[in-house]
Amino acid sequence: MTSPDALLGPSTIRGLVGRLGLRPTKSWGQNFVVDGGTVRRIVRISQVGPGDRVVEVGPGLGSLTLGLLEVGADVLAVEIDPLLAGQLPLTVAEHAPTAVDRLTVLGTDALTLTELPGRPPTALVANLPYNVAVPVLLSFLERFDSLERVLVMVQAEVADRLVAPPGSRTYGIPSAKAAWYASARRAGSVGRSVFWPVPRVESALVSLERREPPATTATRQQVFAVVDAAFAQRRKTLRSALAGHAGSPAAAERALVAAGVDPSTRGERLDITAFARIAEHVER
Repeated sequence: MTSPDALLGPSTIRGLVGRLGLRPTKSWGQNFVVDGGTVRRIVRISQVGPGDRVVEVGPGLGSLTLGLLEVGADVLAVEIDPLLAGQLPLTVAEHAPTAVDRLTVLGTDALTLTELPGRPPTALVANLPYNVAVPVLLSFLERFDSLERVLVMVQAEVADRLVAPPGSRTYGIPSAKAAWYASARRAGSVGRSVFWPVPRVESALVSLERREPPATTATRQQVFAVVDAAFAQRRKTLRSALAGHAGSPAAAERALVAAGVDPSTRGERLDITAFARIAEHVER
């Protein structure tokens, strides 16, 4: 375990930033959590503890990493910034020396990862870089089926999209695709003041619990292709929106009728199970 004062506070972070000569980059979505209370809140909501192996994407300066190590979890940290990837083990050695052997750092782009070293992680807990939050989340759920639960901090607007139910204004591609893998819910809001640099947008926590995908003869790729086509032109009916994907408006209508879906419906009304039924009937 780490000591009670092991988390990074604002003054510690300022000192670390100065020593590293760090200039956070927008391209990597670098906004670092500087509030220990927020870190412990995230860890508490994630429900990880001793024996859990957690993958963390974008650990940055290590605020959340230290919080996860504090409760006894093993952490596999994936960091694209070589400066930060090199510093993270040193930060842990300084602030939580007894936890060093529970940290593994991968200095790479999370979007390129196809396998992870060591024991398969059961949880993803991360302050995701906002510019790649949805692609990272969906790719990890796809590639690493050992992940049973996820808690990610994302832009509040993205959180609303991920948890939106069918029929709501914010329901769309992220909502439908996330629902293929898991049930999602909003797990709280996070104020701007806990970050450095302070972001221009509000943040929120999203909790996901892995579940079985819909029972279907269609592949995930086929279902997702239907989802993409359905939302490419949101205002169009499914008969029109799926015409290009199915080959013609008539073929789209046949698939929809066979799936028990009204061709005049719009994609925002359908859940992932309905999209899977449509994919089963699209002529391939």
